[in-house]
Amino acid sequence: MTDDGKTYQGVAEIERWLNRAASEYTYTVELIGAERLGAADYVATQHLEGNFPGGTVDLRYRFALRGASIERLVIAP
Repeated sequence: MTDDGKTYQGVAEIERWLNRAASEYTYTVELIGAERLGAADYVATQHLEGNFPGGTVDLRYRFALRGASIERLVIAP
């Protein structure tokens, strides 16, 4: 997965990213859009508000599925 220009691979790296992201800031999340881009490709857009730099942001979560698993995830404004 890629977030803030950094790529995280494997369960351990992604778990560390999740734990850091969840504990570093307090924020709310609202799903504001979702669309299917192809057979296994999707994008979901979420609006975040919180105590992080800037205070608000709309993030696009582009992901690809392989069966029931996420094969690739890119998070970007």
